Amino acid sequence: MMASQATTAVIGGGLHGLACALALAVRGQDVVVFERSWVGRRASGATAAGVRTLGRDPAEIALSLVALERWHRIADLVGDDCGFHGSGQIKVAENPAEMESLAERARLTRDMGFDHEELIDAAELRRLVPMISPHCVGGLVARRDGAADPHRTIAAFRRTAEGCGVTIREGIAVTALEPDAGGWRVVTDAGTWQVRHVVNAAGAWGGHVCRMIGEPIRFGYKASMVFVTERLTPMIRPVVSAAGRTLSFKQSSQGTLVIGGGLQGSADLKTGVTQVDFHALAKGAQSARALFPAIGTVQVVRAWAGLEGAPADLLPVIGPSVRAPGIFHMFGFSGHGFELVPVVGEIVADWITRGRSSHDIGAFDVARLSL
Repeated sequence: MMASQATTAVIGGGLHGLACALALAVRGQDVVVFERSWVGRRASGATAAGVRTLGRDPAEIALSLVALERWHRIADLVGDDCGFHGSGQIKVAENPAEMESLAERARLTRDMGFDHEELIDAAELRRLVPMISPHCVGGLVARRDGAADPHRTIAAFRRTAEGCGVTIREGIAVTALEPDAGGWRVVTDAGTWQVRHVVNAAGAWGGHVCRMIGEPIRFGYKASMVFVTERLTPMIRPVVSAAGRTLSFKQSSQGTLVIGGGLQGSADLKTGVTQVDFHALAKGAQSARALFPAIGTVQVVRAWAGLEGAPADLLPVIGPSVRAPGIFHMFGFSGHGFELVPVVGEIVADWITRGRSSHDIGAFDVARLSL
């Protein structure tokens, strides 16, 4: 049987895979996306959808600021505002020592030439978040950050990608990648495709795809948890995190409180099954209650754990393979990839179509993880 053909195959139907497929289609590429379950099933559908430049690793700051500008015009890209609101993100200090650590962070970013992180005192913190506990002494704010609706975002990127001619094949696993004249043979459990380029957007399975092409790397995964409450009247606009606690706290447009911040459950990478750790969730609830005493009687209605790739340095892998020409990576976002979605796909699309990108992605080279 003859292999089906496309210019580029994208392995992984999460938001980064969809964004890259869209960027390639806009550049005239014939693109097929393979997703072993369904689009947005893993990290993209489990995220709290923070659009955050605040507190980024220094290697990511410049890229995150470019992405933030795209979020403020996201409807121009996908025809939907994706539920994005730029009401700011704040990291709260609960004591003078934490306040000093935030001041040091503000000095670091300023010395690097960035001015998006602003130190605020207790009065400004209470103006922005009136319900914050009285013991909090200040914080660090990125006023143009915010959050979006993950499911609206997935639907918008999928709809726009398919409208530009991208083929999405769900329920199909890629089982092998074989070098072929002028490109690669993508072997799946539903047939073989012949392509010129392959994008590894496989998330927690990104390291597995690397092994398929003889590029083994040091790579792990996370099972970050989120829980949501009953619907409440509007009470908070910014997204709030804490300098000394594992916490992310926001209110959705539906009124639910969405609480996460890196609380970890467990996962089986082979089966893809994740489990919630209720003891860890209880600690998250205690942290939320410490900063927001008024929510003490609010009911939690559901919780879940996602599954995402996590290199040891928690930085993503972005760019061309160093061992397999025609393979390009974009995975391992370690729980902070949502904000970067509008820009990383374009970077990889530029590498594929132009052989370069205007963005510096040296810190994200796969070679740093090579075994």
